Amino acid sequence: MREIISNSTVYELILVPVLIATLIIQLYYYLGIYLKVALHKNIGEDLPTPCIPISVVICARDEEANLESFLPYVLEQDYPDFEVIVVNDCSSDNSSYTLDRMLKKYPNLRVTTIKQDEKFTHNKKLALTVGIKAAKNEWLVLTDADCRPDSSKWLASMATNFSENSEVVLGYGGFFEERGFLNRIIRFDGLFIAMQYLGFALIGRPYIGVGRNLAYKKDLFFRNKGFASHAHIHSGDDDLFINAVAKRTNTKVEFRIDSHTRTTPRNSYNKWEIQKRRHITTSSRYRLSTKIILGGEILSRIFFFGSAIALIAMLYYPWIVASSILLRWIVQLSIIKGVMNRLSERKILLLSLFYDFYSLFFYARLSLLNVINPRKASWR
Repeated sequence: MREIISNSTVYELILVPVLIATLIIQLYYYLGIYLKVALHKNIGEDLPTPCIPISVVICARDEEANLESFLPYVLEQDYPDFEVIVVNDCSSDNSSYTLDRMLKKYPNLRVTTIKQDEKFTHNKKLALTVGIKAAKNEWLVLTDADCRPDSSKWLASMATNFSENSEVVLGYGGFFEERGFLNRIIRFDGLFIAMQYLGFALIGRPYIGVGRNLAYKKDLFFRNKGFASHAHIHSGDDDLFINAVAKRTNTKVEFRIDSHTRTTPRNSYNKWEIQKRRHITTSSRYRLSTKIILGGEILSRIFFFGSAIALIAMLYYPWIVASSILLRWIVQLSIIKGVMNRLSERKILLLSLFYDFYSLFFYARLSLLNVINPRKASWR
């Protein structure tokens, strides 16, 4: 007599292997990649005194208050040879007066102004290209007008990675800690993204950097025709460019405490959503290998929790399901805590459990909105 297998048994035979397989994949991301960020050691805490000349490039549009507050931290870096180029891009506020005043005080400050032209509109990439062309040094360090270095040793820390073999240095750019849940979710989102791109760079698979804290050679920029391949896209001055030029052999990471920068996060959910929608417009243009890397984590997380929930609902193997979830959470929290310590972040550890689910819906929703209701892109 032929044995009939019930539908529930079929589900059981499918869901248990899916749960175990996706758990293994998730543990690979955490133990094989993200753990490297927590354990990575730079060249020691006592910085040598590098003497490689540096050009810091900052683009600013209507950033009067931020230039007043943060630019002195850049101009007063403890570094022997550097210039700071600020591209004042069509500002309608008093940025020019602020910069004129600083020019009298700081001999290492240079200002390039782009005037408004009603017949011609442009994005940040043009301003950044103008700044790079104006730079007199080979090594460029990029940050934003709303960013502040955490230390006077910021440039010195980044410069320890400058060598004949390196062309790209990826730094960490976090957000200022403020009160409120929105601030915590923005900071954790930034931490998780950094954990990914720094971790993959450490295993020789660099794919993006962030413009808040990034360095590369001027020759690399022009040898690859700058932003020509994606000049029409408002985003991508950092991630698309790095995705195209960063390789195992030419990329280094730097995230000791002195090398961090901080930026002011968006103060409303709507503003943050608009910013994130602009950022994710570039992901479709990443290399196929990058899409597989990022998609593998997301899909394995979806199938892990999906199979776990299904098995719980059918009351199958509760100990296996509970043990799998508990193991992942223990590994996850332990490694994220280590990464937080390395990147000087606080009070966002438990948010990772919420972020597991929230980020899936958040990014899926933003991607859908970009398809059905694309927004006019902003300057940055």
